[in-house]
Amino acid sequence: MLIAAAVCPCPPLLVPEVAAGAASELDALRAACLDAVAALAAARPERLIVAGPAEHSGRGPHPQGATGSFRGFGVDVEVRLGGSEVAGSEAAGGAPGRPLPPSLAVGAWLLERAGWDVAPVEGLGVVEPLAPERCIQVGRKLAASAERVALLVMGDGSACRTLKAPGYLDERAAAFDAEVARALASADTAALASLDEALAYELKAAGRAPLQVLAGAGEGAGLKGELRYDEAPYGVGYFVARWA
Repeated sequence: MLIAAAVCPCPPLLVPEVAAGAASELDALRAACLDAVAALAAARPERLIVAGPAEHSGRGPHPQGATGSFRGFGVDVEVRLGGSEVAGSEAAGGAPGRPLPPSLAVGAWLLERAGWDVAPVEGLGVVEPLAPERCIQVGRKLAASAERVALLVMGDGSACRTLKAPGYLDERAAAFDAEVARALASADTAALASLDEALAYELKAAGRAPLQVLAGAGEGAGLKGELRYDEAPYGVGYFVARWA
């Protein structure tokens, strides 16, 4: 059963070494993300799944101890998902499997920064084309995997909020992001489940599929939502929310 969830954006710029001289511009966002992770720890889950968008090479499960890096963004920073200090860890001997996709690497960085030591951690790379119905099924399966499950959902809103945004300006972007923010603030799983897949793709909203995994996991859980951050620096919609 899902007992808690946090939603955070996944730009590598969250890592100060990647952002370099612009790191201070996202200080408030980092603080909100770390606060959301702390709320997950306070819920005392027995299993934490970090779900985020991924290319096909990074789709599917990533075990605790899997590693990622930000070398592709010009800095020699490595991260490990969970780690040898996490309760129930089997990862002390090394880093199995494939490298983490960037979204899960950012999630791993947040967990490291927060000193996560509460429960075993697993990653799930969710490919953008995954249909909403399938995302919801995946979420339901995750929620049923243990009595006390928590989700850390990594994903951005639209990337079309301004003329200088990665996807240029699209007049539909603000309304799309406003609906996502409203759904996160009220823990409205039906609203997340009904996000328009085609529109999300056109607006380059990388968080659509992971958010719909959350929708499936949160069905019937009776969680309450709290929106802690809702801004669009660099023209990209970033949200931080806590469900408990």
